[in-house]
Amino acid sequence: MKIAFLTSGGIAPCLSASIGRLAENYLTKYPDAEIIGYLNGYKGLLLSNSISFPKSLLGNTDKFYQFGGSPIGNSRVKLTNVDDCIKKGYVQNGENPLEVAAKQLVKDGITILHTIGGDDTNTTAADLSNYLKENNYNLTVVGLPKTVDNDVYPIAQTLGAWTAAEQGAIFFENVANENTTSDRQLIIHEVMGRHCGWLTAATALAYRKRLNNINFIPEVGVTKEKWEVHSVLLPEEEINFEKECERLNKVMDKHDCVNVFLSEGAGMDVIIAETEKSGETVLRDAFGHVRLDDLNPGQWFAKQLGKRLNANKVLVQKSGYFGRSSKANQADLDLIFEIADYAVQSAVEGSSGVVGWDEDNKNKLSCIDFNRIKGGKPFDTKLDWYTEMMNEIKTI
Repeated sequence: MKIAFLTSGGIAPCLSASIGRLAENYLTKYPDAEIIGYLNGYKGLLLSNSISFPKSLLGNTDKFYQFGGSPIGNSRVKLTNVDDCIKKGYVQNGENPLEVAAKQLVKDGITILHTIGGDDTNTTAADLSNYLKENNYNLTVVGLPKTVDNDVYPIAQTLGAWTAAEQGAIFFENVANENTTSDRQLIIHEVMGRHCGWLTAATALAYRKRLNNINFIPEVGVTKEKWEVHSVLLPEEEINFEKECERLNKVMDKHDCVNVFLSEGAGMDVIIAETEKSGETVLRDAFGHVRLDDLNPGQWFAKQLGKRLNANKVLVQKSGYFGRSSKANQADLDLIFEIADYAVQSAVEGSSGVVGWDEDNKNKLSCIDFNRIKGGKPFDTKLDWYTEMMNEIKTI
């Protein structure tokens, strides 16, 4: 048995820990197995770059839990995007990236491949698995669902998302103190979430819980209300700008500041339309996704809201890289252990798919068929904890 690990896409607070737990399982239960890691995701697979996991790691895999990021590196590579793979020099003209990757797996003698990533990573793994089956090579591919957005169908909870929300809250706990640098201060906390507002909502919830542990000083104007979340803007909810600005103007007049938690995908269609209308180009990545760092939704909202709220100072702060690069917290570690242990069991039994709590099957832990995995799952804004939070926010 020869096992390969591969992490791909953006990083999340689960990759290092997932690699560590998978390695611990194999080193402990299957001491004769060989383990390698392809460096920088599918890029390493295409370029035949890998490292071996020595037996000396046995008993030391807990060290992986100290780190964020991925010990074997990441990249955004789609094997079915031939032009992009050629452009970046991962394959030559006339080569099929799927075929190149498949031949490398055969050459390396891999029998089990673990992919750790989001929907793009795991659907690419499915393409690879199907290609190998069609060419009579039996490879078991078992994915682990990673994304801070928590937006993969039909996975109830993706790895790393809980930690990212907690870290985003810690990030803003410091940033919120900036409201003392000016009167009529507008702070926009831009949170990752291309199509799904779960992370923004969960970060707001985690931050508000942290506020309960702070002793404020209302006698000198240091009130909880000034440090509160005053607005949450998500892709799933239509933004009535005029109505929201009318409400936030009252908040500004009363508390001398406004704190907005903005999902980076909120209002994206409007921003894209206006950007293209002005003749500017909207840049996209290899998967066709809009490059949100270049689109800069936080700045767009800062300009629009700043004018309407008559803000004297506007600050935009992004917690994305801070949150996603953290090591996994205890809640995520518990989830990672559960998912990784089941992934090893599924792989050894020859079952391919993505391991997770299956929302379509009573949240049962399962190895879910690749064909059922897809991204873009919206956040359910009717959840009790979210509606309760928003009702409270609107009364501040």
